[in-house]
Amino acid sequence: MKRIPGTRTRPSMKDVASSAGVSLGTVSNVLNNPEVVAAGTRERVERAIASLGFVRNDAARRLAAGRSDTVGFVVVDLGNSFFLDITRGIESGLDEHGKRLILANSDVDHAKQSAHLALFEEAQLAGMILAPLDGPLDDASAVRERGTPLVLVNWPGDDSSCGVVSDDEHGGYIAARHLIERGRTRLMFSGGPFSLRAIADRLRGARRAADEAGLELEVVETERITVRGGTALGDEIAARPPRRRPDGLVAASDALAAGAIHSLLVAGIRVPEDIAVIGHDNNHFAHDTAVPITSVAQPGLDMGLSAAALLIEEILAPEEHEHRTVTMQPTLVVRASSGA
Repeated sequence: MKRIPGTRTRPSMKDVASSAGVSLGTVSNVLNNPEVVAAGTRERVERAIASLGFVRNDAARRLAAGRSDTVGFVVVDLGNSFFLDITRGIESGLDEHGKRLILANSDVDHAKQSAHLALFEEAQLAGMILAPLDGPLDDASAVRERGTPLVLVNWPGDDSSCGVVSDDEHGGYIAARHLIERGRTRLMFSGGPFSLRAIADRLRGARRAADEAGLELEVVETERITVRGGTALGDEIAARPPRRRPDGLVAASDALAAGAIHSLLVAGIRVPEDIAVIGHDNNHFAHDTAVPITSVAQPGLDMGLSAAALLIEEILAPEEHEHRTVTMQPTLVVRASSGA
């Protein structure tokens, strides 16, 4: 092989064997079964490894053995700390079984999600966990059909895979119920787009709470549940006459709530005295805003632990494994934005 001047070739096991004056088999034993190698020989090989800067190719080793100790997690949005909590749960659950985690962020992009799944499949990982975008899961289905175990998180399972979800309808319900119990009677739910499964479920729960109390629920759809979407929402509310403003706002995300609170405060509208606000996801920034945000907390860490456990179960006992969806309950974290 012709070498380009100024470049270095990666040292191989053959180079280590030559430097240490031993066979390839001895180098392999030092790397994989050091207890069978005489101490003097082992030390000589280890010195050669250190001096050459040899790094063994674990991926090739695992492929040769027909197994992997690595799991891939494709996550929709690492900008949302909820998914960071899920990631920590997955990693903790895998650690208990000696598995390692590779993380890929699709960044709310279908093409990137598909590319990450393809890359993980090519690497022949032990299994995958996917926190998907809303939409068809054809790529994930194809991965499963070709034999790679795959668990969905923040998405329900089906006949061919397990899933772990938080009860978003209950989350919307307890948020609206909290405002009603605080005496709020002009309620608004905002989020969007409503084609997103989680947002639609949260709206359904808020509407159920309002119906039980005999109250109207104003619904405002936003293009996205971002801070920018929230500031536009807050500006729209502030532009209304006081009698037409809600006195309680259920926002479908903490970012939306934070943006709305900022606009309301700038307009001289007090939070929570004039308008009480509740967000969703209990993002890490929720308690650091100008008015700490009451939020519906999803059990991200436990969801990750559950997803890892389901995947390990399928990897270790595929014949006995039964696909199912685990549903976990959110809780309300009360802060100043709702009058705490």
